[in-house]
Amino acid sequence: MIKQMAWNTFKNTGNINTFLELMEVENIEKNLLEAEKQNGNIETKGNSNSRT
Repeated sequence: MIKQMAWNTFKNTGNINTFLELMEVENIEKNLLEAEKQNGNIETKGNSNSRT
């Protein structure tokens, strides 16, 4: 979705910097999702069956 928005913005304005910035945002989002998959959620780790 961001890639399409970046392309449309570039076509309308001709500003390559805007296109590159939006593409970088897409890369950051992809990297964050990948890191989350590799590390897992902190909430899902550990043993929740502890007693006091």
